[in-house]
Amino acid sequence: MVKRKSASNSEEGWNYEAKVVEIEGIITRIEAGELELEAVFEQFASAVEYLRQCESFLQQRQQQVDLLIETLSDE
Repeated sequence: MVKRKSASNSEEGWNYEAKVVEIEGIITRIEAGELELEAVFEQFASAVEYLRQCESFLQQRQQQVDLLIETLSDE
């Protein structure tokens, strides 16, 4: 069986739940105040990128749901 790759968020190894856990971990580390300032900025930048990926993933899934609902309405 061949796996399709449609978008960057669908690449093998990408997982919404795993990204959420990573974001939560970053927030925990920042809030703990144990990071150097430079590390805080690096971690924050990573969290923002992960949030963008999650938002894109959710938007794609919303479009799929909307299409399925539209298909049901047409029948």
